[in-house]
Amino acid sequence: MFARATTLVAIAAGAFTVGAGTAQTPGASPAATNPDPNMPRPIAAHESVFLEELTWLEVRDAIRSGKTTVIVATGGIEQNGPYLVLGKHNVVLRATTEAIAEQLGNALVAPIIAFVPEGDIDPPTGHMRYPGTISLTEETYQRLLTDIANSLRKHGFTHVILIGDSGGNQRGMRAVADALSATWAGTGTGIHFIPEYYDYPGVYRWLESQGVHQVDEGYHDDFQITSTMMTVEPLSVRMPQRVAAGRFSINGVNLAPAESTIAWGRRVVAWRADKTVEAIRRAISR
Repeated sequence: MFARATTLVAIAAGAFTVGAGTAQTPGASPAATNPDPNMPRPIAAHESVFLEELTWLEVRDAIRSGKTTVIVATGGIEQNGPYLVLGKHNVVLRATTEAIAEQLGNALVAPIIAFVPEGDIDPPTGHMRYPGTISLTEETYQRLLTDIANSLRKHGFTHVILIGDSGGNQRGMRAVADALSATWAGTGTGIHFIPEYYDYPGVYRWLESQGVHQVDEGYHDDFQITSTMMTVEPLSVRMPQRVAAGRFSINGVNLAPAESTIAWGRRVVAWRADKTVEAIRRAISR
């Protein structure tokens, strides 16, 4: 009984006995940590545009099949009014990057960068004045973008696309794209900052033309953001709680029924994807 309990504890701790009593962590053998880069994929590939949802073999084979464009998107963790989660921009990007990659047809999406400049940390400025916000210095942010882009170039991506869903992200992405464009000259890999993606005034005007009229209620929130987030996760806009409190609206636009707002969100995502894909294709063709 005690021996069995000891064995279970050892397994739970992540170790097991190999050969003559040598403790080894599962998966840490030389063959496991240094597999043949050209090993055949043993199972069918999972279909996704998101790198983090793929195995390294699936990414390798996607690149070999021509998916050599990669989208690097920056979001943020910041205050977004009383109804929207701190990761608002990251939720939006989950919808828009997928639509952009699918429309391009030859693109994958790197993990969304959740941490960006949000204000000075001490003393706090900007969004850092509100609990839950996480901020980076501009230097750290640009170093992070640079290392991510260099990693992706090393694995065979020939076009790195930078887009950001928040205003404070734009300057750093442009600076990194300019610097790496010079560094990568002649290597066969290009990096492109696409400012056209971040065009919320354009989305607002388009919605107005479609009959959706808003009145600014003073929140860091609006119909285009909320409807997009609802296509991903209605809880991210606190739908049940707002319905219960009689506050299921934003900027004078009723969000009920939810199905109608989600349908609008899909239209917003498609509009933004169309504009962004056009800009990406122009940038790549230069």
